[in-house]
Amino acid sequence: MEEKEIELLNKLENVKELRSRTVQLEKIRGKLRHEIDGSETEEKRLEEYKQEMDLLLQEKMAHVEELRLIHADINLMETTIKQAEEDRNRCLDNAKKMYEEFKPLKDDIDHMRNLMGMEKLPSLNEDEEKLTPEFFEKQSTEWNTEAPPEPNIPQPLNIPAPNTQPIPVPRNKPTERQPFRQQPPPMKVC
Repeated sequence: MEEKEIELLNKLENVKELRSRTVQLEKIRGKLRHEIDGSETEEKRLEEYKQEMDLLLQEKMAHVEELRLIHADINLMETTIKQAEEDRNRCLDNAKKMYEEFKPLKDDIDHMRNLMGMEKLPSLNEDEEKLTPEFFEKQSTEWNTEAPPEPNIPQPLNIPAPNTQPIPVPRNKPTERQPFRQQPPPMKVC
């Protein structure tokens, strides 16, 4: 009878340990999902910022007279992109650490469950497909901050005209440009 009681106590102890580790795993899984979502959100923002940056660079070359305003927008966008890359990289680092902690713990729990005749825990499904070495290696500064050389801005000619009124030169109205207005970044917890 004592042997059965000892075996039952061992099983109860194993169930207790399994529950504790499962709770820990769920917490890590939640944090991991949060970090992955944060990384993807920053990736989308980064693409938007890059598209805006490309448009600004094209406009700069086409509208020399607006060079100073556009240059200020470019500086703002470079800062925004760098911040987004830093935020994404921090989220990727955190996700990598969480995944490195998650994987062996899940394997350990699955092994314990298998020994007890239980089914394995469900995987992260679509999240695990993303978690490849390439996913975690996005951490380079992707945006090239080296701008093409600035064109020379021609100086106006100062030729005095004898007793003539200036001739008004019709100018094409430039297309309405919507300046980039930076919104404050959302609060991130990474």
